[in-house]
Amino acid sequence: MGSSEFVGYCSFTKAIEHLGDRWSLLIVRQLGTFGPQGFNALATGLPGRISRSVLADRLRRLETLGLVSRCAGPDPHPAYRLTEVGEGLTATLGSLRAWAETWLPDDPDMLDRDPDIVLGWLAQRADPDRAPERPVVLELRLHHRHDRRYWLVLQRGAAPYGCLTDPLLDVSRYVYLESSMPALLALARGRRDWADAFGDRSVTAAGDPELIGRVSAWFRPASDQPCAHRNA
Repeated sequence: MGSSEFVGYCSFTKAIEHLGDRWSLLIVRQLGTFGPQGFNALATGLPGRISRSVLADRLRRLETLGLVSRCAGPDPHPAYRLTEVGEGLTATLGSLRAWAETWLPDDPDMLDRDPDIVLGWLAQRADPDRAPERPVVLELRLHHRHDRRYWLVLQRGAAPYGCLTDPLLDVSRYVYLESSMPALLALARGRRDWADAFGDRSVTAAGDPELIGRVSAWFRPASDQPCAHRNA
């Protein structure tokens, strides 16, 4: 191996050793996307489940590396922000996301491991301007996991949101959906339309027939990628 290749290899290895865990790049991405955030906001906003001790450890490491620094927050506690060094990673993260979107297959265990991520993708696909005026709850179950349920709440003019516990709204406004994992991920990632999934019965629905008939209209077409998703 020539000297230039060796230097490049060592630099790559160094980056992987410092940032190759599950959380470090997610923290950088979160701060790059949403700006300075306090510890509690990071703990609840990061996709997946991160313990407070792990988050504190990763923030200390990122501070030591010079990617993150503390700044004044909206309360007595400090917030965390990206430094110029950290901001230099955002283009790399964008390239990594684009590559993963194109080439990496969906993880069939993602909904069991990180259900809030899949619910977040579904929420991004929903169109608040076309949602029903009164709240509607989409209750989701997987064919192979009837013991697990997830909920997505839609209402016109409000940001759609996912729930890991039943929001306990008007039961007449629930649509009960059962889906295969591949079908749900295809809908969440914007690769398929609801009408097609209902048509081949990879997704089945129960509840008020009028609400069921309008589900497709509440989501953006598969070819229409929302800005929030493009910048994720």
